[in-house]
Amino acid sequence: MDKPTIINLVYYRCPGICSPLMEGLADVMDKVDLELGKDYQVLTISFDPRESIELAHRKKNNYLNLMSSPEPAREHWKFFVSDSANIARLTDAVGFKYKKTGNDFIHAATIVIVSPDGKITRYLNGTYFLPFELTLAITEASKGISAPTINRILQFCFAYDTVGQKYVISMTRVSLPIITLTAIIIVLILVVRTSRKKKIQQ
Repeated sequence: MDKPTIINLVYYRCPGICSPLMEGLADVMDKVDLELGKDYQVLTISFDPRESIELAHRKKNNYLNLMSSPEPAREHWKFFVSDSANIARLTDAVGFKYKKTGNDFIHAATIVIVSPDGKITRYLNGTYFLPFELTLAITEASKGISAPTINRILQFCFAYDTVGQKYVISMTRVSLPIITLTAIIIVLILVVRTSRKKKIQQ
């Protein structure tokens, strides 16, 4: 790896969250300003050793068809399969847990952001990712900076504008805590001044 890398662990036959996860990844890659292949790369890897590379190729084409600009992803969003030994080494290395139940698996929906020198810098959980959250994660990974997921904070501060089809700051959500904090400070100042005046008068 010579650039920030997104590692996406799934299994291609998954009847549950794997498809929404990869759809969310395809969607956010379409929206970020960073250049796939230059600024970062994406590795989707099956943790089911029974799956074939032909299945991986079919799945890749499915998700490329969802993208408005699929050409960079065609080369730099890579789909892999592997044997059980290498899968175990990888999932252990990144702390990805899964449990076989019948013919399927129970597992989390997450992507792992790795720096160019192989350091895990962030986990992004869920099946939907904010463009600026992924941009921040990749930018920090390029510098080897580890940081917690800030999805909840960003989702609180920003809202999706369906008309402009972009994320905009939500003034109502942002201003309310600021106004509340300002009011608390003013009340505290008034209380302190009142108590000082009482002491001076005494």
